[in-house]
Amino acid sequence: AGPHNKGFIVSFQSASQQLAVMAAAALGVGMTHLMSHEELLSWGWRIPFLIGCLIVPVLFLLRRNLQETEAFSSAHSHPHFAEILQTLSREWRIIAVGILMVLMTTTSFYIITAYTPSFGTAVLHLTAHDSLVVTLCVGMTNLILLPVFGALSDRIGRKKLLLIATVSGIVTAYPAMTWLVSDPSFFKLLGVELWLAVIYSMYNGAAVVYLTEIVPPRIRTTGFSLAYSLATCVGGFTPFICTSLIHATGNRAMPGLWLTLAACSGLLASLLARPYSHSQSSSS
Repeated sequence: AGPHNKGFIVSFQSASQQLAVMAAAALGVGMTHLMSHEELLSWGWRIPFLIGCLIVPVLFLLRRNLQETEAFSSAHSHPHFAEILQTLSREWRIIAVGILMVLMTTTSFYIITAYTPSFGTAVLHLTAHDSLVVTLCVGMTNLILLPVFGALSDRIGRKKLLLIATVSGIVTAYPAMTWLVSDPSFFKLLGVELWLAVIYSMYNGAAVVYLTEIVPPRIRTTGFSLAYSLATCVGGFTPFICTSLIHATGNRAMPGLWLTLAACSGLLASLLARPYSHSQSSSS
């Protein structure tokens, strides 16, 4: 990536994940169409796991051929593990902001992708086929919009998109979910999920590249992965959390409230985050 297209290039990190969403949803649509419910429960569920194993040789290929970033390659020396730990402890505020920022990403991603089939069938009582078709459409929408918003972040700035996306999530997530559960249908689920996909794409198109920009280069890989992984430990439980909230309250719109809380986290992080500059390194 060059200095003027980082958002566009980095957006493909998230956009590529949507291919997995689409592949999984398409496989689910095909299996629910071709196989009976009893066949799926008895042995058909193993098929996606076997197909998923095909990613293993691809991972080895990527690992052997990925190049280092210019910032890393141009460094005169690279930190040892002890130095990385010291820098992480000194930069804990940046890591904390990164965790808050990624909470919005992981929560919204799991709500509109992994949780949609379960929510559509178990909560809204739609067919598995309809719920998986919605998931497929969400993946396609994200695949198209993520590079668009990534490129837009290069033109108007990351923070503007982050603020617009988080405020949109805070204002609309719960009302949209309340409207959906009042009288569920395939088209209402599709409309709400696609709107949430727009918010996710707008936010994530700017957030991933911005997270790399707020972390000092000497700990960029470690700091990024630590913030992302710790946030995923919370956001990854989104299906479980949403299900628990629905059972505890009897309110089927609770996933919208959970997403609203995540958007508040993203808004706070967007307000606190500052891109890293070399002057910070010299002053520290």
